[in-house]
Amino acid sequence: MILRVLALIGGLLGGASASQFPEFSQQYTQRLGGAVDALAEVVADFDASATAAGLSRAEALAQMQGTPFLERRRADMTRTFQRYDTLRTDLRVLNDAGPFMRAYHGARMTDADVARAAMQAYQPALPLNFAGAVFAATGFFAGLIVTSILLRVLAWPFSRRSRRPRRA
Repeated sequence: MILRVLALIGGLLGGASASQFPEFSQQYTQRLGGAVDALAEVVADFDASATAAGLSRAEALAQMQGTPFLERRRADMTRTFQRYDTLRTDLRVLNDAGPFMRAYHGARMTDADVARAAMQAYQPALPLNFAGAVFAATGFFAGLIVTSILLRVLAWPFSRRSRRPRRA
């Protein structure tokens, strides 16, 4: 009886947690858009400076050498360009996706800075739409199953009974 109650609690916690995914993914996508916009300004500024000097982006990066500062700045800009390209692609995919497809593309929601910003602004709420209900139900059953399995594994050493007959 106690194990069933604990499994039910695990299911309820799983359901409550999973039901928050649609709204969190929306917040993440909004923050991702802000990050892409900010990086776009940096990229455009660098490209404009390179163009004004008659250089392509690659040529401008190649000229950034000779001092430790320039080497570090080149590495920073290279990372910025890579992050911009990655986040821009992620944003395009997530913007075109509904809540269920965002779950499918969950690997695109892995930028730590964007996730941290989304989490700071996020407010849990009771989902009153179809997507929230489906995520809640899925989370409930996943939590119920995982908790049941864990409790059975933990209780197993205590519930084994010897099947050998006793000798008198």
